[in-house]
Amino acid sequence: MHLAALAKELQRGLKEQVRINEPLARYTTWRIGGPADLFVRPARDEEFDFCLDFARQKGLPLHIMGNGSNLLVRDGGVRGLVLQTGAWRRVMVQDRYIKACAGAMLPPLLALAVRQGLSGLEFAAGIPATVGGALVMNAGTPEGSIGDVVREVEVITATGRRCLKREEITFGYRSCSLRGAGVVLTVHLALAPADPPLIKERVRANIARRRARQPLEWPNAGSVFKNPPGLYAGRLIELVGAKGWQVGDAQVSSKHANFIVNLGRATAADVLELIARVQEAVARNFGINLEMEIEVWGEGL
Repeated sequence: MHLAALAKELQRGLKEQVRINEPLARYTTWRIGGPADLFVRPARDEEFDFCLDFARQKGLPLHIMGNGSNLLVRDGGVRGLVLQTGAWRRVMVQDRYIKACAGAMLPPLLALAVRQGLSGLEFAAGIPATVGGALVMNAGTPEGSIGDVVREVEVITATGRRCLKREEITFGYRSCSLRGAGVVLTVHLALAPADPPLIKERVRANIARRRARQPLEWPNAGSVFKNPPGLYAGRLIELVGAKGWQVGDAQVSSKHANFIVNLGRATAADVLELIARVQEAVARNFGINLEMEIEVWGEGL
């Protein structure tokens, strides 16, 4: 079926416009990426259900996008249907628990926790991710990760909706057993009461460290590579002299070697070539294969 016909049929179940051949560079923090065949931003539970059923019935590849902060979209774009969760941000607080829809952004969620005197999310200071995206990759820092504070998660799987308790989910370093197993709808976080000024000071210190160490002045996707056991990827990259390496407008940051920044007009092909060069250099010098932390979607080089 032609994209226009698919979009028209999909539109019947949605309030916001279905977009055809929508450039995904607009929705990634790298500001890189080709077009999605079909792109929607569902805002209600029933719209998510409708989109998932539609994709199954039509045999469309389905991709769930949060804030695009850990994502490289290839220049040829993405086939099928992309659901972006940015319009689905409801948050509720009850006692020491916060229930957040998948599209809720971590920075305002942390600000809410601070106002409520709830501690446990300070590690997330400055991380530009949705709670759903953070969950499926177990986003975190040396101070903690989101898996530390998860109480339960509501998901849609091939067998329907399920509410999973923390003990039913496996979290690891930048990994979660829910990745690829379903669509995250809501995340329940269990936090601890604490003095708001103390929480604010921890948040301030974490943000100051990020600003001092990371190239936040340029579009980027955070750490490109996972840290090998007992080592730091950034240090290995620095030791092979890769700081400042550049392909097109993609550059290994001179501030933090595990970041690749977009100096203006970088393409996904530029980034992938730079990644391959860094991996080859580290493997040649140290015998270590750096594993990517980012996700790569789509078609093209």
